[in-house]
Amino acid sequence: MLNLKRLACFICLLVSYQTAFAQLGFSHEIGVIAGPVEFRSDFGQRDDTKTNFGNSGFGIGIVHYLNFSYSADCNCYTTDSYFNDHFKLRNEISYNKTNLQHEGQWVDPSKTSEEAKRLRGHTGVAENFDIGTQLEFFPLSIRSFQSFQPRIAPFISFGIHYTSFSPKATTTYANADPTAIGDITDASNFYSSWDPGSIDTAPGGTWSTVTSLGMRYKLDKMSDLMIDLRWQYYFSDRVDGLDHQLEYNKNNDWLLWFNVGYIFYLD
Repeated sequence: MLNLKRLACFICLLVSYQTAFAQLGFSHEIGVIAGPVEFRSDFGQRDDTKTNFGNSGFGIGIVHYLNFSYSADCNCYTTDSYFNDHFKLRNEISYNKTNLQHEGQWVDPSKTSEEAKRLRGHTGVAENFDIGTQLEFFPLSIRSFQSFQPRIAPFISFGIHYTSFSPKATTTYANADPTAIGDITDASNFYSSWDPGSIDTAPGGTWSTVTSLGMRYKLDKMSDLMIDLRWQYYFSDRVDGLDHQLEYNKNNDWLLWFNVGYIFYLD
């Protein structure tokens, strides 16, 4: 409940912030984005190719932009300034989901130890609802891009997002007691070197930093095609439902998201 209250407060702040800018007469853009996600977490072996590509999911979102270069009040360009011609404010609501399992040499079929069986039997789901704001910088002129000169506009961005996460965990392993199969509260069903409580599927919330690199392609006067590669770093290691706290667990959870979007100009 506390997590939902925090999310609701953040949405109210975001709406108020957006409304304040909107009253200044800046134009609006809205769009949808979708694409594959690579979720990097405590599942699998660090820097292992199978882990990186095996724990992949999908994300989808709705984006809104404030375009400072054009005024909706007069259907004209705003006062010529570097900021107005090279920056946009991006607000976003998105959702991503990734099925997680252990990959790498420690779960190779040739491994027959009980520890290997524990790892192979353990799977999870990272499911996240995300909301936040990014400031996008366009090295080339936004006004020239809107005039099709050129039709391509690269950008980089940085922002802060709030994430509401609801991880899941399952296991098909049971020690000597067959009635314990699937019991995620029984620590003996998981890797023995993990501390008790490493499996935690309680919903929660955390902040994250977001940075991305992408570009837009001008389809027509009122719409763009966008591609975007995002890196998102969470301020928590519980987003995936696993925090085993071993010495090589050096990073919080993070993801890479390659998305394609369609952007429509409202004003």
